Amino acid sequence: MTLSRHARFHPKTTGSALVALALTGCGFQLRGAPPVSDALQPLAVVCANNIPEDLCNAVKDQLELGDIRLVASEEAAYLLRLNDFNQQRRASAITLEAAAAEYDLRQTVIMEVITSDQIPLVAEVDIRSSETYRYDETNVLAKQREERELQETLYQRLAQQIIFRLVPLTEDRIEILREAAETESSEEESPQ
Repeated sequence: MTLSRHARFHPKTTGSALVALALTGCGFQLRGAPPVSDALQPLAVVCANNIPEDLCNAVKDQLELGDIRLVASEEAAYLLRLNDFNQQRRASAITLEAAAAEYDLRQTVIMEVITSDQIPLVAEVDIRSSETYRYDETNVLAKQREERELQETLYQRLAQQIIFRLVPLTEDRIEILREAAETESSEEESPQ
């Protein structure tokens, strides 16, 4: 029995198919953050008033992509709080005419994770991201659009960094942190 002209195996396509199959089978992911433990469920994301909505949504989207069930803070066993967002833009290079030729855009947000009974799992920590871009005075509208796109990119980077901070919070790690907090609390309450 012979194969038709279309059904024959070609070394290039067969090799590509095998590589794709191997990468799919091993759990390879081209993009995205590592998986967050199921132990952090149900989770609430609480964004302070000064947190840009796009950043808050980027964090929630990353968590939902990782199959983390998000709920309202009243129903949550764990709270991810985002506070004190700050964005700065400063000139990082100057032209001969003393005009800004390049800007550095920096974003910072403070995150913390606590249990519903106020046990800290991740103490307040600064998460930072920055990017430099060229500025052309002759094309202001395009540069404003580029800066807005860059802000969105930085929101995504901050969201990924926040997710990376959540990855170590496995069930075992949470239990260790809970026991340490209870031990510390009982030592503070006992008379000396």
